[in-house]
Amino acid sequence: MRVIVSACLLGVPCRYDGSAKRCDAVCRLCKKTDVLRLCPESSALLPIPRPPAEICGGRVCLSDGTDVTEDFRRGSSLCLVRARDFGATLAVLKEKSPSCGTNCVYDGTYSGHLVPGEGVFTHLLREEGICVTNEEVVKSCAPSVEHPVAIVLGSGLGHLASLVKPVRRIDYHDIDGFPSNATPIPGHSFEATIGTIDGVPVIVYPGRIHLYQGFTAAEVTSLVRHAYRLGSRDIFFACATGAVKGNASLGLGILSDQINLTGHNPLAEWDEITGVDTPFADMADIYSPYLRTLAHGVATDAGIAVEEGVYAGVLGPSFETAAEVNALRCLGVSYVGMSTVCETIMAHALGMNVLGLTLAANMAGAANVTHESVLAEAGTSAEDFEKLVRGVIHLL
Repeated sequence: MRVIVSACLLGVPCRYDGSAKRCDAVCRLCKKTDVLRLCPESSALLPIPRPPAEICGGRVCLSDGTDVTEDFRRGSSLCLVRARDFGATLAVLKEKSPSCGTNCVYDGTYSGHLVPGEGVFTHLLREEGICVTNEEVVKSCAPSVEHPVAIVLGSGLGHLASLVKPVRRIDYHDIDGFPSNATPIPGHSFEATIGTIDGVPVIVYPGRIHLYQGFTAAEVTSLVRHAYRLGSRDIFFACATGAVKGNASLGLGILSDQINLTGHNPLAEWDEITGVDTPFADMADIYSPYLRTLAHGVATDAGIAVEEGVYAGVLGPSFETAAEVNALRCLGVSYVGMSTVCETIMAHALGMNVLGLTLAANMAGAANVTHESVLAEAGTSAEDFEKLVRGVIHLL
């Protein structure tokens, strides 16, 4: 996988004051990927040291009043040419700077006050279709013993749990909020495993319960809250789905967004859930663009065929009618299933980084689809699914 990185994050002293902002988490990522380090200011031949620069009124100015907008544009354009030639799909840039800021930038008053915005180079990369993130996101996704990666598996995908080098096992019925009367449907099991996969701390949940079994949204999301209490900051949801003809094919997919058609929302049952300040949580980037880009990079490097699309969660348990599939197609839906949406809402509200993976085991609305046929199809893609998950974990 190829990644563009701000040179200062790798320890290059190229900032306005002659310093660097080395980030260990970014350096670890770079050891596992092909890296192009760039600095638009250096490319523009701006002197080091120099007065600090901030964006004000669409212009970039130094604190002494010098307008350096064209210098920043020229340096960013030169870096963009190199980025195109390099062929990266991900850029990790230094947050807050007038060239590389991703979410916020200094407001031009040189007072340390931040406003929403993006840097000159960031804007060019995003126009190019490159996923741009910052060092804080990379740090937040880095797993550790205190922050294991949580993985919730769906129908027929539970074999991944066998890859875990176990330290502890937890019966679901010992998890706070999980219903005592729940029994697993075929293709699921109710024993979480805490341990490592390839040396990376994980907690794997090889099964889930569903709304169509009569459980509440709060009960359905109890595993998410459990993972959060154990310190997980990253959570992967895997599910079997039907592919909407014309929008997706059979096989592995990465979820880019979702539509909740279940009629339930775990935040509607909110009763001061630990970690959730308000039930009115925003759902922007509900599936982490950074994790999605890593998954695509792993798939490309491993030669795994993978698509990306919007997931629609329905109540079930019956499969979709032809008319329902036509409606979903008009809504831009690629995958339809009976889980995941409530779990993802809860995880995002808790501030977790979410990766959604699916196996489209049948064409939505097709005749003679059964739960057994879905499980059989899941088995044919198990090896590629495991490679994909292990690859993303390795990059984290």
